Amino acid sequence: MARRLAGLLSLLLFATLARGAVLPEDRADLLYHSYSGGGADINGPSLLLRKKFAEDFSVTANYYVDNVSSASIDVVTTASPYEEQRTEYSLGMDYLRDRTIMSFGYTNSVENDYTANTWSLGISQDMFGDLTTVSLGFIYGDNTVGRNGDSNFEEPTKLRDYRVSLSQILTQDLIVALTLETITDEGFLNNPYRSVRYLDPSSSRGYSYQAEVYPRTRTTNSIALRGRYYLPERSAVAAGYRYFTGSWGIQADTWELGYTLPWGEDWIFEFSYRFYDQDHAEFYSDLFPYRDAQNFLARDKEMSSFTTETLGAGVTWYFEENGTGFIKRGTLNMNIDRIAFDYRDFRDLTVTGVAPGEEPLYAFNSTVLRVWLSIWF
Repeated sequence: MARRLAGLLSLLLFATLARGAVLPEDRADLLYHSYSGGGADINGPSLLLRKKFAEDFSVTANYYVDNVSSASIDVVTTASPYEEQRTEYSLGMDYLRDRTIMSFGYTNSVENDYTANTWSLGISQDMFGDLTTVSLGFIYGDNTVGRNGDSNFEEPTKLRDYRVSLSQILTQDLIVALTLETITDEGFLNNPYRSVRYLDPSSSRGYSYQAEVYPRTRTTNSIALRGRYYLPERSAVAAGYRYFTGSWGIQADTWELGYTLPWGEDWIFEFSYRFYDQDHAEFYSDLFPYRDAQNFLARDKEMSSFTTETLGAGVTWYFEENGTGFIKRGTLNMNIDRIAFDYRDFRDLTVTGVAPGEEPLYAFNSTVLRVWLSIWF
């Protein structure tokens, strides 16, 4: 389903470390994004508008589309290729009072088998001469899971996301940020189309399928530390680490490196590297010994043990820097990421003629492309 894959398109190697008590400038962003890899293709446009009014308020509106076609390994081994579209609308408002920014947001996302409604609330406070910024955030999601071809299938899910972050300017050139996050989910948390496989001597291929069964609650916790150091000639290096753990037994480590290089007055080049390593969920198995082998069953490759390595590059071109007419200035931007996925206990079932459990381990590469135009007005 689109919501699972589209999350890859929003990977940002380095979050903004310090926002400061300043409202966003009036701006329009027109984006085209695409993801291709592992048999799945996702692409579509996005339009984001920001506008200040009354000096203390800023309003944001966003329209985002994912067009999805998938013949991924999960699909081709247990179902049929499909096409679908996810459409998302978002509204947000920021209110500035002295050194405090309060933020409110709402997002509605619709696809043919999933509807998501998300509300967000945040507050950010600058202190100690604007050297320190403390931010608190809360997100509530109320979602409905459906299943194509089954009008009677309708399952709710709830999400609560709690976040606190502290950013600190340590020196003229160094800024660091620490973020703590806890997410709780409840309801129908697995994919209604996905199956697990189990050994079955009566089957000609040696195994059969049954539906996945997940727990109906999940809690995850993460802690992230990121820093950015500014070098001469306006360049900068960045580094980060994030540790993730949860009630399903998954633990993950993420390491990030980045470098920003201005070139002349109009160009900025960015390079990044990201390494992610994850252990499998406690109820995951590529091949169960028999049907109903345990209370909870998963064979989603995202629940398995795997690593990803991401190499990224980006370029930004500035124009109308001095401002003429309606447009004050603008940028044309392009980012491309190449991601390598390597699974340690998820096997490629498209390979036949081998005993169950002896299939080669699955691996694939994907490409994420983002091209956007930003206009300040």
